[in-house]
Formats: sequence, structure tokens, C-alpha cells
Amino acid sequence: MKKFDKERVLLAVAGPVIALVTAIALTSVVLLASGKSAFEPYSLMLQQATYSDTQVLIVNQASLYYIAALGVAIGFRMNLFNIGVDGQYRLGAMMTAVVGAHLALPSFLQIPVLMIVAMCTGAFWAGIAGVLKVTRGVSEVVATIMLNAIATSLIGYLTAENIWGVQVGNNNTTGIMKKSGWFPGIDLGSDVGTIYGMVFLAVLLGVLYWLVLNRTRFGFDLRATGASEEAAAASGVDAKRMVLTAMLISGAIAGLSGLPLLLGDAHTYSLSFPAGLGFTAIGIALLGRNNPGGIALAALLWAFLDKASPALDYATPVAYEKEIATIMQGLIVFAVVISYEAVRVWGLRRQQKRVGEELAAAAAANNNSPKEVAAR
Repeated sequence: MKKFDKERVLLAVAGPVIALVTAIALTSVVLLASGKSAFEPYSLMLQQATYSDTQVLIVNQASLYYIAALGVAIGFRMNLFNIGVDGQYRLGAMMTAVVGAHLALPSFLQIPVLMIVAMCTGAFWAGIAGVLKVTRGVSEVVATIMLNAIATSLIGYLTAENIWGVQVGNNNTTGIMKKSGWFPGIDLGSDVGTIYGMVFLAVLLGVLYWLVLNRTRFGFDLRATGASEEAAAASGVDAKRMVLTAMLISGAIAGLSGLPLLLGDAHTYSLSFPAGLGFTAIGIALLGRNNPGGIALAALLWAFLDKASPALDYATPVAYEKEIATIMQGLIVFAVVISYEAVRVWGLRRQQKRVGEELAAAAAANNNSPKEVAAR
């Protein structure tokens, strides 16, 4: 069995903790500068989160964030920056809604078909950037950002009334999906709400993500290629194939991220379908350090800030702007980048110091200088 490495655990935890503490401290400064209490907003949000209906909203929202962040994390582990998760998620949800509105199969067939449609759509959209990178050397950052804009326009075109759109008031929708495609959830009563059934899909994807990356040859090749394409190629790994594969998998997972809401509640794609999920997922993946457990905690934190912050608008006698939560989210992302780099440098220095101490100890035991021991 592997020896428990306390220092490694400390380094893994230090980054997120420092980022959170820094974000809270900076948010408190903003509150003080605006003449408000530096602590009351946190108390109000925590109180709001004790209500059962808010907890259901947090869990449901976290499931969307979690799946999208896994898609981002797959790219990060390959040293790829898939900034196009938002476009892949929205296009995947829209195509799934269209198919669900026009295809009627038994439920045990309808739901798997809809999931395959979402995955294929997301993988196709991400694959465009992957092909451009491996064939033309186009940066995936530039390609995926442009594909986000194209996806927005394409969705607007395909949801027009003369294509697949159904006008409902002032809202363009894809029409209500067949009931056989609705994914049942856990009904906790009319006063509490329903937990999306696809929350369990998010959990399953997290387990598969960990197993594939840490217990398979493919996962090792993917991580090795992300660390160094040259070293991976020297060991027989086709780096270009791994880049394309990682982009396809990342896009496929991103395509699934809208399904908890689509199949569990909305049952149609419309202009009111949430946008910006992919960009939020980037911050969540960073805070979770691309670890499925860390991403889960980060997704719950983000969902908590989203769903508990409306309580700030109704606080008495002093109301707080709910945008405080948005400021805190932005500060977390900002602090994550700085804290992770600081922790990385500190860890590197600790490692160098430990190696130096080991060389010195070996030299003392053999009556040699540390340089002679290192040379051997």
C-alpha cells in the first residue's frame, strides 16, 4: 500500500482554501467600502440554505455545473483549454429537445437515444476545434471561442418558426418533448420541489472520470500527453490522436450537461434556457483542481452562491445586492490562479529542500560531499 503523504494532501488542499479565504476577505472589503456589514450577507445566505426548497435548487443546479466542469477538466488534464463548453452544452440541449419533440419511442429507448444525441452533438462541435488543432495547429482557445458565437447564431436559426421553432408568446421554443423522454426525479412535495433524476448521472460520470483517468492505460496516456507531448510520443503515444480524442470526450460530456434541466424540468429548449454555464464550469474545474471530488464541492459552492443570494435582496432592515455573490465568484477564480501558483512554487521549494537534505544525509553517511552523491 502507498504511504500516506501528508505534504501532498496539504498542497492539494492549500490552493482552494487560500482562494476561498482570499475571496471572502476581498468581498468583505467591498462590502465595507459600500458602507454595509462585512459579515451579515454570509449569515443571510447560510440561513437561506437551511430551507429544504433552497437545498433542492442547489443540488439541481450543482448537477449541471458538475457535468460541465467534468467536460472542462478532461481538456485541462490534456493541457487543452476547451473554452467552447458553453456552445457545446447549448447546442447539445437544443438538438436533444428537437429530437425529443419529434421522436416518440418507449421510455427505455427514448431517454438513451436523447443522451446519445446530446453526446454526439457536443462531441461534433468540440471535434471541429480538435481537427483544426491537429491538422492546422489552430489554437483550441481561439477555435472554441469562435464556435461559441457560431453556436449562438446556429441555435437562433434552427429555432426559427420555419425550421424547428415553436412560438410561445414572445419566446422561441423547440416545442414540448414527448413524455417518454422526461426523466423522473425524486419528488419531495410541492413545498420543497423535485430533485432531478439525472443528478445520479452526474455522480456516475464523476466515478467514470476518476476510473478512466487513474485506472486505465488510456487515462495514463492522456495525462502523459498533457504533461509532455514529446515524452508521450517517445513512449509510443500518438499525441495528435490523443488531442482529438480528448476534445471529442470533453465535448460529449459538455453536451450532457444541459440534460438534468432539459429532461427533468424544462422539457423544451427556449431563449430562457440558461447561458454561460460553460464559462462557470471553467472556474469550478479550476477550484476543484480537476479532481472529481474537488469539482463536486466547487459545484455545490457555486450553486449555493447562486441560489442563496436572492435572500440578500429581501433582507431587512438593510437589503444587500445579490450581485455580491457574483463578485465573490469572480474573486474566487481570480484568487485560484494566484493561490495555485503560490502553492506550486512553495511545493517545489519544499521538494528541492527535501532532496537536498536527503543528499546531505547520504553524503554524511558515506563521507562524501552532496555533489558527489548527486553525481552518482
